[in-house]
Amino acid sequence: MYPGVFTMRKMFASKKSLALAVGLSVLLLSGCVTVPDSIRGTTETPQMNLVAVQGAPQIYVGQEARFGGRVVSVANDKNRTRLEIAAVPLDSSAAPVLGEPSIGRIVAYYNGFLDPVDFRNQLVTVVGPITGAENGTIGNAPYRFVTLNVNGYKRWREVKEVVMPPQPMGPWGWGYGGPYDPRWGRGFGPAWG
Repeated sequence: MYPGVFTMRKMFASKKSLALAVGLSVLLLSGCVTVPDSIRGTTETPQMNLVAVQGAPQIYVGQEARFGGRVVSVANDKNRTRLEIAAVPLDSSAAPVLGEPSIGRIVAYYNGFLDPVDFRNQLVTVVGPITGAENGTIGNAPYRFVTLNVNGYKRWREVKEVVMPPQPMGPWGWGYGGPYDPRWGRGFGPAWG
C-alpha cells in the first residue's frame, strides 16, 4: 500500500470527520460566486437554455427564466418598456460572458419607464416569467422573439483593463535609458545648465 493511503484512511476513519471534510470542501467551493439578489428570481433553477425555449416557447409559458446580453433597442410605451436583448451565455454569477456570440434575441417587457440612454448598448441580465413569443424583424429578416415579463434586472458595467508592457531595462535600472532619456538629469545623473 502507498504511505499516503494509510494516513488518509486513518484520517477519515470516522463518519463524522468524513462528513465534516466533505461539508467544508463544498462550502469552500461554493462560497465564492453568488447571483445578485435583484436577478436571483423565485425559483432555485430558472430556465437559462434559450435555444430550447426558442424551439417551443409555448411549453415554457409561465416558467421563470434568466437571460442576459447586450440591449439592442429600447422602446417606451405608456406603461411599460420593451427591451430587445441579444442574448449570450451567462457565467456562474449570471453576468453575460463577454466576447461570446449571440445565441438568439429576446424581448423583455418591464412594467414602468426605463430611460433608453441608460440601457441602449449596455449589458443586462433579466429574470421573470416567459410569456411566449412574438414575431418581429432583425433588419429585413423575419424573426421570432422569446418574450418575458421582467421581475428583476441588473445592468453590468464593462471593465476594460489596459496592460502596459514593462519598460526596457537599461544599464541604469528599469525605465531609464541613460543620457539620451529625457528624464536624465533629474537626480539620477549629471545635470547640465
